[in-house]
Amino acid sequence: MDILWQYQFRIILLGDSTVGKSSLLKRFTDGIYSDVADPTVGVDFYARSLDIEPGVKIKLQLWDTAGQERFRSITTSYYRNSVGGLLVFDLTNRKTFDHVREWHKEVSEHILPHHMVYILIGHKSDLNKDRKVTRDEAEQLAADLGIRYVETSAKCNSNVDRAFELLTRDIYELMKMGEIVTRDGWDGVKSGLTAKVLYPTEDEEELATASAEKGCHC
Repeated sequence: MDILWQYQFRIILLGDSTVGKSSLLKRFTDGIYSDVADPTVGVDFYARSLDIEPGVKIKLQLWDTAGQERFRSITTSYYRNSVGGLLVFDLTNRKTFDHVREWHKEVSEHILPHHMVYILIGHKSDLNKDRKVTRDEAEQLAADLGIRYVETSAKCNSNVDRAFELLTRDIYELMKMGEIVTRDGWDGVKSGLTAKVLYPTEDEEELATASAEKGCHC
């Protein structure tokens, strides 16, 4: 039986093939790591819940996308229904870092007029002697894109939980500010049976506006 959750966030992992997206997800959801991993074909699904604050449990639907170009038509259909995205590159492979802007642009254009909350992930930090991207370069790219940057290692279990928790908290804070709301026909954010009221619903806002326009005729 599923534990009750207040909200469900759909999050997608983006980046070139072999950057380690599947390894990150298996470490985060199952607590395991394997040196041998088969390439993702199309899209794989994972799930885990986080207690984001007392009384608030967030269920994460995590989608692992194939990085190969031939699967791009399949994975793009998942962009619009995601509220958060991890842009992942391999610290030991310069090309994967150079492609981050392309991934960011492609996804951002597909989800217009809506927006996605991103975090930039420099993966395989355990291979420090082989790294081809400096922390300063990655932090500058993150600053240019207006997003956070975290370096992770699924092999050493370094900062994996932290990366997902930071993204989840950023989404939740934007919900509390009213900048992200649930919408009919959109799976990016769903409310559970015990969801907290963080902002007025669209119906409540319309009712308040109508009442104000009508005024008092006593």
